[in-house]
Amino acid sequence: MRIAITGTPGTGKTTAVEHLNLDQFDTDFEVIHLNDIIRDREFTTGRDEDRDSLVADLDAVSEWLDGHDEAVVESHLAHEFDADKVVVLRCAPDEIERRLLDRSESAESARENAESEALDVVLGHAVQNHGEETVYEIETTDRTPEDVATEIEAVISGAREPSAGTVDYIDYL
Repeated sequence: MRIAITGTPGTGKTTAVEHLNLDQFDTDFEVIHLNDIIRDREFTTGRDEDRDSLVADLDAVSEWLDGHDEAVVESHLAHEFDADKVVVLRCAPDEIERRLLDRSESAESARENAESEALDVVLGHAVQNHGEETVYEIETTDRTPEDVATEIEAVISGAREPSAGTVDYIDYL
């Protein structure tokens, strides 16, 4: 089973995955931090100068992911690839903006990501790519990474029902 952990930058994906207890499952899940793979293996097609970021070569990443079927794949791009279940972490846009500024992201980038969160951009792509029946939203704003990891574990085990469309931040705009 491949599990995609995705969400707007700043929602807590990497931190939550670090707190997963995957030993409880019958499968030896490999944890893949996809952004590291993209950077380290140079799976890029260039650089987006406006956003000062690399542009991922999605075909190269998809090909590399073949054979990594028992995996938890973490990235803001994880929903772009085959997965049995897609967990979309959600966070209040103003908190995303604060977290990204704390990471020394530009004010423009922080604001753009906050607006993307308010507009459900990642969620929309996840549902479009995988269908509502395999997408699970988890609100992370006021939760500890351990609590978020427990919710992800519930998704993996089948103890949690799909929940696309349960979080709403449109008032941010």
